[in-house]
Amino acid sequence: MSRIGRMPVTIPKDVTIDIQENRVTVKGPKGQLSRNFHPYIRIEKQNGHLLVSRTSDAPTHRSLHGLTRALLANMVQGVSEGFRKNLEIEGVGYRADVQSSNLVLNVGYSHQVHIKPPAGITFSVDKSGKVVTVEGIDKEMVGEIAAQIRRVRKPEPYKGKGIRYAGEWIRRKAGKSGKVGKVGK
Repeated sequence: MSRIGRMPVTIPKDVTIDIQENRVTVKGPKGQLSRNFHPYIRIEKQNGHLLVSRTSDAPTHRSLHGLTRALLANMVQGVSEGFRKNLEIEGVGYRADVQSSNLVLNVGYSHQVHIKPPAGITFSVDKSGKVVTVEGIDKEMVGEIAAQIRRVRKPEPYKGKGIRYAGEWIRRKAGKSGKVGKVGK
């Protein structure tokens, strides 16, 4: 048995779950998520918990067991608490701003970069303009949008300028070494 797959998912009091064949819909105070799951994975609701089981020990079913449980847990957490990803902007003159729900980045290009949030995603920027927060109920979408923002200006290894995840460590390189080792004129 999958260690992750056999763990029950606790359902908070303010979350309702509707299971119809392969489709699971989760409603909570922050919104609603629904997803289709593989037909060989069984999802049952018992005593305020979701239980995930598989029909056979085929390798594909075994790999889907833990995945299904993790996706269900993320759906329940998303509609009850939500997800957030923080990005830090490093560099002289680099900053971000939110204009009518769009994220506007000034990161060293000759133009501003505008990023429009998809449905269910919100952007916020601190007063300094150096920390961007991406929030939403779908963990997968929050991570994807944060990755798209980071790709606008990846952190470079020499000065560390760019957009990075909060707490991300960037491996720094030494620059040119100058005239070390040169002999003669």
